[in-house]
Amino acid sequence: MKQRIQSFLSRFSFRTGIIIFALCVPCYIISFAQMALPISAPAKGVLWFVFFGLAKTFQYGGLTILGVDGVKRINSWWKSKISNR
Repeated sequence: MKQRIQSFLSRFSFRTGIIIFALCVPCYIISFAQMALPISAPAKGVLWFVFFGLAKTFQYGGLTILGVDGVKRINSWWKSKISNR
């Protein structure tokens, strides 16, 4: 099952992987920011569970799409941006 999921996700492009990976950031923000809302504790727990789960799903899905070469590509891009400052 794990191999089938990995082979399915590896068919997506690098750009799609970046977009999926970037979607984890708003989900993390929402999962913790909703704690400030004036709603009941069980509702906060459910919202946290849903959005934190989505964040982790986007994070691992994006990393699976990118693969090792994609992560190396992002790291080299990030290092070149920092060194150009």
